[in-house]
Amino acid sequence: MPAPSPDAELMALIDRIGRRDEAALRQLYDRTAPRLMGLAMRVVRQREWAEDVLQESFLTVWRVAGDYRASLSPPLAWLGLIVRSRALDLLRRRAADRTRLTQEFDEQMADQIEADTPGPAENADASEQAWALHQCLSQLEGRQREVVSLAYLRDMSHGELARQLELPLGTVKSWIRRGLEKLRVCMGRFA
Repeated sequence: MPAPSPDAELMALIDRIGRRDEAALRQLYDRTAPRLMGLAMRVVRQREWAEDVLQESFLTVWRVAGDYRASLSPPLAWLGLIVRSRALDLLRRRAADRTRLTQEFDEQMADQIEADTPGPAENADASEQAWALHQCLSQLEGRQREVVSLAYLRDMSHGELARQLELPLGTVKSWIRRGLEKLRVCMGRFA
């Protein structure tokens, strides 16, 4: 009696798998996994991904083995088609994930750029203006500089300044008016 052909053995295993024979699935895996792993590697080009493809492929074999028709294709061709399909599915999913992540990143970056955050040119201008303001403030007398700084940096009213510094309201108003005039002239030189 001649030995059964490799195709006949694989067809018999697939038939048994269609009847939910787990031992047959294990045997089919042992006989075909190295060759199918090579196919998966050629498609996805990463071992970890190829292993995932192989696992998904044998899960698919378990689910659809009852639909296999030997008259339509040899068993290894059928298994190869499943592996190739799962590999291409994986590549499509990875590409879609990459595209989605790229789009999310692009949207986040666009939100950041479109926000009210100043760009490099605005930062440079602000830095120059801050330096000029510092130079001009240093030219004011000590108490006058203090009154002007508190009025604008802490947004204090003239009355609040007079109470906090224990100065007459008229003095505070005069120092602020004269201080602002000096600042305007000084800043004009930097403009």
